[in-house]
Amino acid sequence: MTSQRYLLKGGKVLGGAAADILIVDGVIENIAASLSHESARTIDISGNVVLPGLVDLHTHLREPGREDSETVLSASRAGAKGGFTALSAMANTSPVADTAGVVEQVYRLGREAGLLDVFPIGAVTQGLKGEQLSEIGAMADSVARVRVFSDDGNCVFDPLVMRRALEYIKKFDGVIAQHAQEPRLTIGAQMNEGSVSARLGLKGWPAIAEEAIIARDVLLADHVKSRLHICHVTTAGGVEIIRWAKARGIAVTAEVTPHHLLLTDDLASSYDPIFKVNPPLRTTSDVMALREALADGTIDIVATDHAPHSSETKDCEWQEASFGMIGLETALSIVNKTMVESHLMDWAQVADRLSTAPAQIGRYERQGQGVIVGAPANITVINTTRSWMVDRDLVLSKSRNTPYHGYELPGVVTHTFFDGAATLIDGKVIDKVAM
Repeated sequence: MTSQRYLLKGGKVLGGAAADILIVDGVIENIAASLSHESARTIDISGNVVLPGLVDLHTHLREPGREDSETVLSASRAGAKGGFTALSAMANTSPVADTAGVVEQVYRLGREAGLLDVFPIGAVTQGLKGEQLSEIGAMADSVARVRVFSDDGNCVFDPLVMRRALEYIKKFDGVIAQHAQEPRLTIGAQMNEGSVSARLGLKGWPAIAEEAIIARDVLLADHVKSRLHICHVTTAGGVEIIRWAKARGIAVTAEVTPHHLLLTDDLASSYDPIFKVNPPLRTTSDVMALREALADGTIDIVATDHAPHSSETKDCEWQEASFGMIGLETALSIVNKTMVESHLMDWAQVADRLSTAPAQIGRYERQGQGVIVGAPANITVINTTRSWMVDRDLVLSKSRNTPYHGYELPGVVTHTFFDGAATLIDGKVIDKVAM
């Protein structure tokens, strides 16, 4: 994208006092109560909340191999629409991102799209099979400079393989992002194990399957003295294990998805596979525990786990449907609804959980620095006085598997700036090719 000069008038940085923001040559040059600049494009954002550009540590872009569901470009457009300036591309593509060649391909596609940073995540094991370590060192040394490694979609179930991976990534300050799911406890599982699954006759997915892996891996991380990140935490028990680990000084971080902050397993009663997701939607008590943990910092970040699927794999009976739902365009509104409007968090905390902390975990140097003078101009503007109706036919993702179709959500992302260039103006994506 070509950086321009912008003067943003009257925005409330992190929800605070109104100020003007001057962007010059990709950098925030000044923030003050009243600014003017004769050559800058002036944009009135009076009363809107200004946040640092959102950073997603967990996104499925599907390319290469499943371009029918999503591409790097379509996900980038959806991300810009949702206020994101960085996405982390999960490794479960086809071919799997387990070599330097594949991660460099994804990285180049992100650069060509030009709407935000695309950071490839490397597979922990070859082919996501959990047996042999992938080319971790080569991916770390590649032009993509991979620092996050995950077999997401599959658990690194072998403790010896997990230990070796944690030892290996210490060399370059990497992190293993674990999909916590004991596979032997979830064979054939379709939804959360509980009263709803028993009533519906669907095989249950017990909370202990997640909690057992979290417990094992925080102990391994402590033993190795390496960084561990727990993907999409869903249970109250998992929260307590992470809280215990942090109290002991173990280098563990964790994420929660927007859908696990809002939706519960009761929705499976419709047998609508739009609500079939991995890990599954849990109970109301789990949702409340996740919200509290995000508010108090036990859970460090919100990550979308944006998982696009074609209609052929979602518009079918529950047992045959794929797991997953999209979330890039709705994430900030869901956090607004569940955390800000409930007074559990303020906008400064939202900025930390959706920008600063994920950038720090991923070691994304030019992201998450905040809306401060001298920082790269990665900025998101949200009108908190407006709401919008989610329409699956209007999403920018190539897939339509949003669980929020027909929901009225609070807060509209109006502008996104990536490295000083506008990628979203008045809710319209500004494609690189149109610049």
